[in-house]
Amino acid sequence: MYSKPIFDRDCRQCQRLDDFLCEVKQKHPDYHASPVAPFGDSSARLLIVGLAPGMHGANATGRPFTGDYAGLLLYEALYLFGYSNQIKSESLNDGLMLKNCRITNAVKCLPPQNKPTTDEINQCNRFLAAELKTLPERAIILALGSVAHQAVIKAYGLKLGSAKFAHNAQHALPDGRTLVDSYHSSRYNVQTKRLTKAMFADVFRTVDRIERAL
Repeated sequence: MYSKPIFDRDCRQCQRLDDFLCEVKQKHPDYHASPVAPFGDSSARLLIVGLAPGMHGANATGRPFTGDYAGLLLYEALYLFGYSNQIKSESLNDGLMLKNCRITNAVKCLPPQNKPTTDEINQCNRFLAAELKTLPERAIILALGSVAHQAVIKAYGLKLGSAKFAHNAQHALPDGRTLVDSYHSSRYNVQTKRLTKAMFADVFRTVDRIERAL
């Protein structure tokens, strides 16, 4: 279980998100429909930051990128590059384990239409900032999408213009860690080929190259 500075299952600070989760829980009583905790190795050197839980994915299962389309490409890559013991993530009870990797979200609650507001991102940023402080020295942070990228920059207290988001770009952070960017593994990005398996694999090769150089 993660400490409260990093994650709070009982957080209700964003009224719009809390109201929406209550609506979802009424429609889907078996869904998690609460803030979704980070998942993976507590001492990981690689932290993957997504946007927010998906309606029928993490919001349903209670695990980031689990049970929805966005997780297919991500968990396949994690398996192929040695971070996971399984190629798919389907439920909390599927036996999947991550090694040297943890997955979190910039916003811990499901937002309507998958679009959190700036205020909601900022409200949740304290959890991400606290989580970043737990990472070991020379850790690598992989941001999936521009919102996650900006959330990491905010969590460091840096100006947003100090590091421009670009696919497979890498940015040196003040504490010696490295931020790597990737397009989000969403259904839209994959189906439109904005993000292909080859492009995503290149991102993980970048991560691997950085890690080997440490």
